[in-house]
Amino acid sequence: MKLYYSPGACSLGDHIALHEAGLSFDRVRVDLKAKTTETGQAFAEINPKGYVPVLELDDGQILTENIAILSWVARQKPSLAPSGELGDLRLLEMLAFISTEVHKQFARVFGTSGDAETAAARKKVTQRLQLLGTMLKGDYLFGADVSVADAYLFTMLLWANKLGVDVPASLNAFAERMRARPAVRLALEHEGLD
Repeated sequence: MKLYYSPGACSLGDHIALHEAGLSFDRVRVDLKAKTTETGQAFAEINPKGYVPVLELDDGQILTENIAILSWVARQKPSLAPSGELGDLRLLEMLAFISTEVHKQFARVFGTSGDAETAAARKKVTQRLQLLGTMLKGDYLFGADVSVADAYLFTMLLWANKLGVDVPASLNAFAERMRARPAVRLALEHEGLD
C-alpha cells in the first residue's frame, strides 16, 4: 500500500490515521508545484485530479479524497470510528463537515483570492472552528478514543495556527493531545514537520 502525500498538506490527516490504525504502508512524496512524485513520475498518471491524498491499495486500486481514504482506514480499524448504530454515519457526517466547511475554506484563506474574499473565508473558518470546539465529546471528537476525523481536524488546526486563524482554547488543548500521540509524532517526523 502507498500513500501519496505532500508535507503539511491535507494528506497529513490520512498519514496520521494510517499510523493510528497500525497499517503498513509506503510513503511517496509529491511535489504539487512540479506535479511529480519523488521518483520523477508525473503525478497526473496516478491522480488526474492533480492533488493529494492518494492511497494505492495492495491490489492496485486507487482511492482519492480524504473522506474516502479516512473512511477506508476506519473500516480496517473500527476502533478509529465512533461506535453505535449510527457510528459510521456520524463519522461520515463529521468528515464531510471538516472537508466542506473547514478544509474548503482554507483554499480561500491561503490567499488565492482577493482581500475581501480571504477575510470572509478567515471569518468562516473561525466560526466553524468555534463550533467544532463545542462539539468535542471528551478528549476527542467522539469521546475518549481518537478517530480518523480527529486526524483530519488536527491537520486543519495546524493550518489555522500557521495562518494565524483564531482557534478556541478547547481545540488548542485537543491539538496538544493529538501532538502527543505516537502516530502523530511519527507522521510529523516523516513529513519533516516536527
